[in-house]
Amino acid sequence: MFYITLIYDYFKNYMKTRLTYRSDFWIEVLSDLLFNGLNLFFILVVFLQTQSMGGWNQEQILFIYGYFMIPYGIFISFFNLWNFSERYIIKGEMDRILTRPAYNLWQLMLENLDPASLFSALAGLVVMIYSWVKLDLPFHWSDPFIFLLMVVGSILIYAGVYVSLTALSFFSDAPTGILPLIWNIQNYGRYPATIYNKLLKSVLTWILPFAFVGFYPAAYFIDPDNWKTFALLTPAMGVLFSIIGITIWNTGVKRYRGAGS
Repeated sequence: MFYITLIYDYFKNYMKTRLTYRSDFWIEVLSDLLFNGLNLFFILVVFLQTQSMGGWNQEQILFIYGYFMIPYGIFISFFNLWNFSERYIIKGEMDRILTRPAYNLWQLMLENLDPASLFSALAGLVVMIYSWVKLDLPFHWSDPFIFLLMVVGSILIYAGVYVSLTALSFFSDAPTGILPLIWNIQNYGRYPATIYNKLLKSVLTWILPFAFVGFYPAAYFIDPDNWKTFALLTPAMGVLFSIIGITIWNTGVKRYRGAGS
């Protein structure tokens, strides 16, 4: 209950701060939606030139992209630590975090809340529902529960990968610059893994498992006969990579010696 209460308190403070300048909040929401809109526009332009992409038609690609937007939008709302090294390591704000009773990573997540990104997840849900109807996919009573399980698994994969990479700041005095690279790689997850060569497909499945944050879970609803096994691995991969991420993070925190010289 203590940690749940923290969510409410931090969210309340966030809304008080952001709604003081409401135009900034809505401009951020609009910019996120425009960015995702450009990605959708790119997909539509591609399908003006071809009828399929690696055997997947336009509605199927849109369905995969819609799913991709949902866990990403939720994840980025609660994990916005792109400037962690500069703010918390170089400037020493990690010292402040470690003097408080709540778990340090939980504090950092709540301190950097970005609920505006939830609109991207909502837009993704709209795209997914639209594509579902266009594809005339069957709907089963278990689909909402499987969908939620998949989304949670995808979010945990994001968390595991990015917590691991953020924790590298504890082991290096200088920013590694690897996060922008990984951010670009994650975007491969919004397209079918079957369009990539075997090496890249293996990387996106087992090393940087971004195929599980878009393609595999979405493919479960499109073609369960062929993709059910891989799709149902999503929660397991999420748990595995989140454990790896937390382990690396805790090791880094123990290594941290403060900002003083």
